[in-house]
Amino acid sequence: MARTPIAEIDFEVGETIIIKEGSFAGLPGSISEIKPESGKLIVLVSLFERETPVELSFGQVEKQ
Repeated sequence: MARTPIAEIDFEVGETIIIKEGSFAGLPGSISEIKPESGKLIVLVSLFERETPVELSFGQVEKQ
């Protein structure tokens, strides 16, 4: 059975990023979880003075 290569991940838990696409574009966030198998990140975004988890793809964020 062939293994699917996992893309190289250049993110770390706790790292601050900027969301560049979608409803939260332009907002900063902090990475709380990395899901390499699906190419997704769980990012904590501060909304209304609360940390809200948002699932984003690697391509929707950029390093700050």
